[in-house]
Amino acid sequence: MNLWIRGPLGPDAAARTTVAGCKTVLAVVPTMTAGTRLLDVLPLVETDFRTQTLFTVPHTTDVWHGVEEFVRAQGGLVVPWHQAVRHEWDLVVAASHRHLPELRGPILLLPHGAGAAMSRKYSRKANGAAIPTTGLDRELLTYRGRVLPAALALPHEGERDLLARRCPEALDRAVVTGDLCLDRMRASLPSRHRYRQALGIGDDQLLVTVSSTWSADSVLGRLPSLCRRLLDEFAHVALVLHPQAWAVHGRRQIAAWLSRSGLRLIPPDEGWRAAVIASDWVLGDHGSTTAYAAAIGRPVTLATWPGGNLREGSIAEVIGKHAPRLRLGRPLAAQRDTAVRRTTALRSAALPAITSRPDGAAAALRAVMYDLLGIPEPAQAPAVPAVPCA
Repeated sequence: MNLWIRGPLGPDAAARTTVAGCKTVLAVVPTMTAGTRLLDVLPLVETDFRTQTLFTVPHTTDVWHGVEEFVRAQGGLVVPWHQAVRHEWDLVVAASHRHLPELRGPILLLPHGAGAAMSRKYSRKANGAAIPTTGLDRELLTYRGRVLPAALALPHEGERDLLARRCPEALDRAVVTGDLCLDRMRASLPSRHRYRQALGIGDDQLLVTVSSTWSADSVLGRLPSLCRRLLDEFAHVALVLHPQAWAVHGRRQIAAWLSRSGLRLIPPDEGWRAAVIASDWVLGDHGSTTAYAAAIGRPVTLATWPGGNLREGSIAEVIGKHAPRLRLGRPLAAQRDTAVRRTTALRSAALPAITSRPDGAAAALRAVMYDLLGIPEPAQAPAVPAVPCA
């Protein structure tokens, strides 16, 4: 039986609501990765008494493990998917291309990582893919000749040029907004001491963080014993693992594989940004976390690299040109020193590769959201809060 939530929507909603006349905002969460990105953006509108934010997890032919639990843990009102696709929303906010044709209402489409354009040349979702993809392609942004997003948020001006080549019919929907995730990390840098305290790291101690995306060419996929090697030489090691790796393998299995006294296993939903900010050295791969670490001035060494499967001009390619590579047969401390020496040059390359509107994303995104809602923005400037410890 398909149950419906008796919430602030539907023909008899007026008989139930306490705050009446709200514009409805739907956050679409097919993956935890998309959900964490939306949690940065939703506060731009959900504090307004003129709006009501609701969540939905698409339930179609397949789902990702743990997403429903993650969404319900946020405390928001969760609308069943079969009900969400029947309602006309005032604004739909998404950070994934999945399921957009089924939704009714103006869609704001956001990236779910660093950059709207993919760093990988070929999609991991298409086994044996032979045609390169960018994330800004016509087959992702249109459906039966209709452009899906009413507004397409691009962190970087250069992505407009890519969109013009790959899906020119969506160009008039594109808005260069910058990157709110990066802006929050930059705003959080003065809180570095607090993040280190929360992790139990003293002022005179060194924190090494391993950042691994998902897929077989990630750090965890290629070097599953790296954390153990690091713990033989460093007292404090943290691991930031892509949420999709947790979803595919399950929390119990991830914890079992990585159980080792002293390893700080950062939860997949929140805490990774605080850990990166608190770190003294980040060993990463081609994933977004590594790029963000470089952009905020953390010393970065590339532990693994996918080689020919990177799109030319991508954020990952920029990081790969400037960051040193890990040499497992050489002393680790000396390699950290090399990363420290290259920090300034790497940051100078990484920051403009990720965003062309540093510290401007909150204002730009809020303006787009209120324009789609059809109501005036609040008078006060939007806040850019520091990221939480966990």
